[in-house]
Parts: sequence; C-alpha cells; structure tokens
Amino acid sequence: MADQAGLKWVGVIFATVTLAVMITTGMVVKGYAVGAYSLDAPATTGSLSSR
Repeated sequence: MADQAGLKWVGVIFATVTLAVMITTGMVVKGYAVGAYSLDAPATTGSLSSR
C-alpha cells in the first residue's frame, strides 16, 4: 500500500492546483461578464504597408 503521508502531500498539491485553477477561471469569467475582454476581433484602422 501507499504511504499515508505521501498520499496526504499528493492531496494537498492536488487541492492547491485545483483551487488556483478555480480562482483563475472565476477571474476570467468575471472579466468577460463586465466587458473587460471581448470575443470579437479588434477593428483595424489602417494597413501594414505604407503604399
């Protein structure tokens, strides 16, 4: 069987990564909700060539 202390540390690491992903996802969703991000491509005002 696996060591109990080892499994505890694996659980702590897994929980920490899960919490970080949940917080990041919440921040991104909130950003989309308040309009900080846009799914549309930005409008271009000019061309890259100077001709």
